[in-house]
Amino acid sequence: MAKVSSHKFILGTVQMGLAYGINNAIGKISLNDSCKILEYAYNKGIKILDSAEAYGNAHNVIGAFHKSHPKKRFKIITKLPNQFSENINDKINSYLKVLKVDKLHALLFHSFSSYKKDVDNFKDLIHLKNIGKIQYIGVSVYTNKEIEEVLLNDDVDIIQLPFNLFDNANLRGNILHKAKAKGKIIHTRSALLQGLFFKNLNGDNKTVRSLKDELTQLSNISYKSNLSIAHLAINYCLQQKNIDNMLIGVDSIAQLKDNINALNHELEDSTIQAIDIIKVNDINLLNPSLWN
Repeated sequence: MAKVSSHKFILGTVQMGLAYGINNAIGKISLNDSCKILEYAYNKGIKILDSAEAYGNAHNVIGAFHKSHPKKRFKIITKLPNQFSENINDKINSYLKVLKVDKLHALLFHSFSSYKKDVDNFKDLIHLKNIGKIQYIGVSVYTNKEIEEVLLNDDVDIIQLPFNLFDNANLRGNILHKAKAKGKIIHTRSALLQGLFFKNLNGDNKTVRSLKDELTQLSNISYKSNLSIAHLAINYCLQQKNIDNMLIGVDSIAQLKDNINALNHELEDSTIQAIDIIKVNDINLLNPSLWN
């Protein structure tokens, strides 16, 4: 397999607008550090950012970077909030103004429920796409059932879904194949399951206790392959033929460098097969929004 390019990464910006993640000991990244991360990412070939109105002031951070680096413009994916009352055209114009871009790379419904509730907005979204304010329309989903329903809509270009060492090909393989056959662009998120993979196995975290057997299995695969969990997670996602881009979140340049360095490795077939057979029976454990 040819070496995977950093162009396949999408850099998430939630940590730049909020304190986020089960393993986050740093909190929200400062504006200064956020801009340093963005500049490093851009220079290393990462040209797409993932954001949302719900991510605190992340839009403002991106806009501040664009203002101070006028020759370094990212492509922006952002998401509609689950509830809004404004005219959608006005909302998109406000996004463009704050982000300091001429168009959105993609506009996503932030959840399947918001997609179902606001599906009437599709006519307006298609109009915005036709006049060049949006390149792609997408939906962020969790379950295979949700993906099945989204696949019925030919006007959805992008499907963003969780995919990782636990939420793996065992669970997602068939639906990813079906989505690509329908011509959808596949973006994955939760590669590190919000840092759950790095939690102390013997700690008191309820989700970790429930997944202790699977986490032990993963630790053994990491040891046998001589690769860190992070490098396993990144390459497992990017070596999937049906995944177009992978969303990563970082809280420092050092972490971003490590993620990019992961691309120097390639998982052996036996390692991929060992990950593929991991099966989490209670799939609710894979949804951070359901964690207590």
